[in-house]
Amino acid sequence: MPPKQRPMWRRLLLIVAGATIYAAGLVCFARPAGLFPGGFTGLSLLIQQCCQRYLGFTPPYSLFSLTLNFIAAALCFRYIGKKFALLSMLAVAISSVLTDLMPAYTFSQDPLLCSVFGGLVNGLAISLCLRADASTGGTDFISIYLAEKSGRDAFNLILGGNVVMLAAAGLLFGWERALYSMIFQFCTTQALHTLFRRYQHRTLWIVTDQPDPVYAVIRDTTHHGATLFQGTGLYLGKPRSMIYTVLSGDDIRRVVHDVRQIDPHAFINAMRTDSLTGRFYRRKQD
Repeated sequence: MPPKQRPMWRRLLLIVAGATIYAAGLVCFARPAGLFPGGFTGLSLLIQQCCQRYLGFTPPYSLFSLTLNFIAAALCFRYIGKKFALLSMLAVAISSVLTDLMPAYTFSQDPLLCSVFGGLVNGLAISLCLRADASTGGTDFISIYLAEKSGRDAFNLILGGNVVMLAAAGLLFGWERALYSMIFQFCTTQALHTLFRRYQHRTLWIVTDQPDPVYAVIRDTTHHGATLFQGTGLYLGKPRSMIYTVLSGDDIRRVVHDVRQIDPHAFINAMRTDSLTGRFYRRKQD
């Protein structure tokens, strides 16, 4: 059977926490430094600031954020998963409303500090929502859609897809703010790579005397297959079994821990896998 979904109460808790942190990052870091985080968030802030500068009024951020994300959510609702799309829109709604209502607290006026720490906070918030099988919307919708279709880590596309928006921001509000915004986005992407590893792959080589229960752990925990090799341990000259499998990056720690419980003497080698072709089970978004 496929791995179980997280309980709904836990998913909702992660979404509320992630959306709140996301809004706090915008209010406390992005806005004071005049940064544009990228995606629909940055586009919403850009439109809001354009209205303020050129039209003389400041519409609510949530107006643009909810409108833009609704279009992308419709795509996810059809092609990725209904619960995923609905929970993601819940995260978007919470973060959008809190961005308008949350009182601002400025940690620093230095744009570089705001770019670095704001990007890290932003990445943390997004990763919490992703762990709840949801997203904070915008280009996350698009990158997850592409990752589900191709099976590859697509978060770098977030950075590349914001070039046009940042070019417009640079022309309208100055290139310095646009360049600092790139640092903000880069830090967000790097935080995501560290905190969320579902679309990264790891190869496991496990040398063990208990291949059947070890594979049972891999199968029951991740729903992945494996290949068994029989060989001889040259140090002691005894027969040994070696299990080869490829797992998602976020499964490695749990599998290694469970294997150690079964065979404390197992020799485990985990390697990064940059390219993978063939059948690879990936749990679908619900």
